[in-house]
Amino acid sequence: MRWRNWRYWRSWPGAVSTSWRASLHFRTVTISVLLSGAAILVVGVYMSASIGNDLFQSRLSQVLLDSNRATNTAQGILDASDAVDRVQVQALLGSARTSITAASSSRLIAVLRVPNQESSTVAPQDSSTFGDSGGVVSNELRRSVQASSDEQFWQSVTLTDDTGTSIPGIVVGSQMTVPVAGTYELYIGYSLQDAESTLLFVQQTLGFAGLALVLLIGGVSWVIVRFVVTPIRVAAETSEKLASGDLEVRIPEKGQDVIATLARSFNGMADSLQSQIQKLADLSEVQQRFVSDVSHELRTPLTTIRLAGDVLYDQRASFPPATGRTAELLHTQVERFEVLLSDLLEISRYDAGSVELESEPTNLVHLAEDAIDGLRALAESKGTDLRLVAPGGYLNADVDPRRIRRILHNLVGNAIEHGDGKPVVISVDSNADSVAIAVRDYGMGMSQSEVAHVFDRFWRADPSRKRTIGGTGLGLSIAREDATVHGGWLQVWSTPGHGACFRLTLPRLAGATLTVSPIPLPPVDATEALGELGPNHGMTEDTHA
Repeated sequence: MRWRNWRYWRSWPGAVSTSWRASLHFRTVTISVLLSGAAILVVGVYMSASIGNDLFQSRLSQVLLDSNRATNTAQGILDASDAVDRVQVQALLGSARTSITAASSSRLIAVLRVPNQESSTVAPQDSSTFGDSGGVVSNELRRSVQASSDEQFWQSVTLTDDTGTSIPGIVVGSQMTVPVAGTYELYIGYSLQDAESTLLFVQQTLGFAGLALVLLIGGVSWVIVRFVVTPIRVAAETSEKLASGDLEVRIPEKGQDVIATLARSFNGMADSLQSQIQKLADLSEVQQRFVSDVSHELRTPLTTIRLAGDVLYDQRASFPPATGRTAELLHTQVERFEVLLSDLLEISRYDAGSVELESEPTNLVHLAEDAIDGLRALAESKGTDLRLVAPGGYLNADVDPRRIRRILHNLVGNAIEHGDGKPVVISVDSNADSVAIAVRDYGMGMSQSEVAHVFDRFWRADPSRKRTIGGTGLGLSIAREDATVHGGWLQVWSTPGHGACFRLTLPRLAGATLTVSPIPLPPVDATEALGELGPNHGMTEDTHA
């Protein structure tokens, strides 16, 4: 139980820190309370000090007045006496002390003979009623009293009452002359306990009033800030809903104040955004329909052209050389036109969101082997060695074989095209949740700016390079869409002079979420390049394709 309580209290700083960062309401009220508390504390300390000083000065004036009256009364009694012997002088001094007590209302009286006077047999001994407070009369005060016969001197001291409790006080010293006996120092002690009690009561009152005021300010701040923060919170929630696609949501408009003006401006902005988004959506739909319709409409004349072209192509040997070459070019461009139409139709399906997967358990090693076999003739013409590396653990994955085969055909074909006749390594590996295929070439590579655009439609790293497989510029865009529709990643790493590596990672089960790929990217054999450029150099920023 103690450990749980300790953990509970330890979690408080984190909770307060989180509230401070996340809640404008909490932050504003806290700042208001802290600043108000600091201001009240300063004012309270100032008032307490002022009241305490005023109480002390008032009590000091009263004490000096009472002491002066008591001293004069006692001196009058002494001056009117005709005492000549020790007993009479002693009785006279006792009567003077009694009058001092009555005039000053103080029982703390000390009568001390001024030193360095002629010795006298009738001079009474020093007397004091200070008791445990006898040491409060300091030497500095005595020297001041001894140096002046017609002035009063005072000193703040700490007295001890009958219970032994220390209380604040004042000792007032002056001189008086005793007939026959000489000059004596008179010290009267006054307690400031009543003033201290009054000051303590005032301080407690100020403390409770300050605390109540801080709480009141906190409550008022909470209510006021709530009126201001609540519309802001509503605006934030509304903007989040707008960002998530709920274009119909609006902020309620109430009143004519600045908050209502903000709501109207926000709603006007939302209406404008909704209108623009709707226009863009309509335009996009028109464009998608246009591409799809044009692609479909072009198929019929293209089929006719293809048939006519095939006839000419088959008979090209009987034509003059120039005509035969023209028939070959026509055949090649018609084939490329067919591929372009197919790619445009596929892109239009993705844009329209009408793609449906035909998933089945498939071994990706077999798909990789099919892609290698299909492109082996091209690789041999380029002098490229195709290598398949499958270390094991590759189980079946729920994928659409046609689309994955299309991805691999595109990646391996691009690697052959840009590999400069160097080997191309196709790696297949898996873990418990995913299967990955990496296509690694050692050609000229791509710069970081080229890597950022590698999946853009109709983009080519080197437009002047002659292609032998008739690319349309849509292959990698379609490959990325194919990977995304499977819930997978298609990522690329490349650096100039060190080749490139495309990695396809797919979940083993349809609908599963990927967390890590079984094949590292950058590839392990790129260590030297990474030592100079850093581990993420050349990778696409959006790694989740």
